[in-house]
Amino acid sequence: MSKIKNLGPFFKKIFWKMGEKPLSTFFILLVLALFIGGLIFYQYSFLAEKKEPQIIERPIQFKEELYQKILAEWQMRQKNFDEAEQKEYRDLFQILPEKLTE
Repeated sequence: MSKIKNLGPFFKKIFWKMGEKPLSTFFILLVLALFIGGLIFYQYSFLAEKKEPQIIERPIQFKEELYQKILAEWQMRQKNFDEAEQKEYRDLFQILPEKLTE
């Protein structure tokens, strides 16, 4: 517990020193970021082994039944869309006759 209490002033001193010399802090952090970025690049581009693509043993099959279901759904949606274009909607901003008499 006492070690955790000592961390607060320790970090305060480090950040204070970093704030006193911003240019050197910038360059140190820049070099650190470049080094970590270089390590990540090296790991994922140079160390990654080339893998062969998996060969599928059975050919891809067209599922006619599923295609027909999707086609029927699309046709139904197109029909609903076309019907909505012809439908007459009531004007919501028009005053109704029964409201005029009140």
